[in-house]
Amino acid sequence: MKLTKTYRRLVRGTTINDLTLLSTDYLNHFNELVMLVEMAADMPEMLEDAADWRFKTYQQHFADSVFTHKDLAVWAYEHAPEAWRAPLDRCTAALRQRIEETLPHLQALQQSGDAAAFAAEARRFAREVTGRLEAMSALINGAVDAEEAAALGAAAEVAWSEEPTEETREPSAEARLMGQSDIDRLFD
Repeated sequence: MKLTKTYRRLVRGTTINDLTLLSTDYLNHFNELVMLVEMAADMPEMLEDAADWRFKTYQQHFADSVFTHKDLAVWAYEHAPEAWRAPLDRCTAALRQRIEETLPHLQALQQSGDAAAFAAEARRFAREVTGRLEAMSALINGAVDAEEAAALGAAAEVAWSEEPTEETREPSAEARLMGQSDIDRLFD
């Protein structure tokens, strides 16, 4: 039996959303990884720390956290309306899969010695994850209705299953550099 109404009262005055019964504090778990990957783009040795990052479920994150209302966050999650919890779970599963696929790719790229390609791919991946976290934040905060939340959950699975194309990848360092003839054409 779900006690959604009761938990909506209990979470008032906390950082747990009283509509969705979810907390954006969970996203800090992923933000840590984004920060490490962004730093690795300029300091490749930081990728080792990123590779040590381990996925935690919503409940595991709060059990291990110092979040003031961590127990309430776990209990509220158990009673969160499926309209928001199920899409969040779908987004989380897709994000986990993408991270677990991409970190080894980044490690291989780093080991290849192509620093420019590694940096570009690390930055692209960090931006990609950040975009997903923004969508998850909107879902957690109830900034989307139930229909939009369901669409976010479905879209996360589709978008993450697609490999980046040349159009979605960041241009290589060589492609970003303009030659003298390119610069001259700007002034014609």
